Amino acid sequence: MAQSAFKRRNLARRRIVGGLGVGLALVCAIIGAACLLIILGYVIVQGAGALNRDFLTQLPHPVGVPGGGVGNGILGTFIILGIATAMAVPIGLLTGIYLSLFGRGPIPEALRFLSDVLSGVPSIAIGLFAYAVLVAPFKHFSAFSASFAFMMLMLPLLVRTSEQAIRSVPQTVREGALALGMSNFRATVRIVIPTAMPAIVTALLLAIARVIGETAPLLFTAFGSQFWESNPNRPMAVLALQVFTYAISPYPSWQAQAWGGALLLIGAVFVLSLGARLMLRRAMRGLEA
Repeated sequence: MAQSAFKRRNLARRRIVGGLGVGLALVCAIIGAACLLIILGYVIVQGAGALNRDFLTQLPHPVGVPGGGVGNGILGTFIILGIATAMAVPIGLLTGIYLSLFGRGPIPEALRFLSDVLSGVPSIAIGLFAYAVLVAPFKHFSAFSASFAFMMLMLPLLVRTSEQAIRSVPQTVREGALALGMSNFRATVRIVIPTAMPAIVTALLLAIARVIGETAPLLFTAFGSQFWESNPNRPMAVLALQVFTYAISPYPSWQAQAWGGALLLIGAVFVLSLGARLMLRRAMRGLEA
């Protein structure tokens, strides 16, 4: 009887502790969601008034001249992200393939460790490194140096996610390709990677969302411009850099445009994150099938 009573008291205590834990987790989740919604709401209220066709298509105007926009910054953002993606995807994907095929040994472990370390390096340090490598030796700022910095920020996520995506493909798929006479590498490239492609695209979208709002590397690399510029070997306007410049200015008109640019960046991150979730669902359905 005493043992049975002890078990009942222990079970009741566990239920109370469990209920308190669930309640605390729920409160924390509500606080986090509320903070996010407050920030989003404030940015929308402050920035919605600045959004119009001229804001999206025109060059910045001098102080005192009404109107103007961030069209050159939007163009520069697309160019820099495009170059960074073109550099990061083959390096990250090939490294992920190597780690998935030869995952054991000191070299793969060293690559994983370095990738984890790179993911924790502050973006301003990456920008300073890009400045030392591509700006100072050539004595001019450029969009290409900004793309190089963004590539380094994107690589860790691409490498580790590509490796995990390839490893998550059922072993029977690889074995079936090997049974048909394919080599291990060819089976990976022709069969496994297309199967894992939705997860790899998810990683790419998240990597782009990771860097699209970064400003610190741009201060050392792209530097900014007041004109239309499409040559990656010259300084170039970037939306995140324009938001930073306008936000710290003492002019109300520029500050209003900074809120508009911030709203554009948040909208871009939202769209990329939503696309990543949709691709991840597609990847999970593909693996379950």
